[in-house]
Amino acid sequence: MIKKILIGLLIALVVIQFIRPERNLSGDTKNDISTKYPMPDSVKAIVTKACADCHSNKTAYPWYASIQPLSFWLADHVNEGKSEMNFNEFASYRIAKQNHKLEEVIEQVKEGEMPLKSYTLIHKEADLTEAERVILTKWCQSIMDTLKATYPADSLKLKKKKPETAK
Repeated sequence: MIKKILIGLLIALVVIQFIRPERNLSGDTKNDISTKYPMPDSVKAIVTKACADCHSNKTAYPWYASIQPLSFWLADHVNEGKSEMNFNEFASYRIAKQNHKLEEVIEQVKEGEMPLKSYTLIHKEADLTEAERVILTKWCQSIMDTLKATYPADSLKLKKKKPETAK
């Protein structure tokens, strides 16, 4: 009985190797944050090494990304990261959303929540130094200050969506 289960699992493992999730390789940068706000080279280097794989339109996949079920997990992880914040789509966000996302970046970077420990465990180079955390958060704060000086205060606050009424 156990032998049949193991054979069934082995067959399933081989079969799923032929099922591939879509990869994040478009590289579309027409709405990149740097098209709207100046990005110093120091910040670009930090974003590239610690953020871009999950928060942009182009992921540099490691060798194990071709092994199932790891590729499904990675695809889900990247899609979730992009849905939270995508540097390549940032300029298309409403001003209030831009302001909010920058606020979140500052908070999560300062608290050490980003980059994720599961990412830096494998990608040691993505682990930010305290100096890099300061550079990134100061840059985000400078953009928020620009937004605050440019737009009315009420346009920088996210409005809660009204619940849809039943018809």
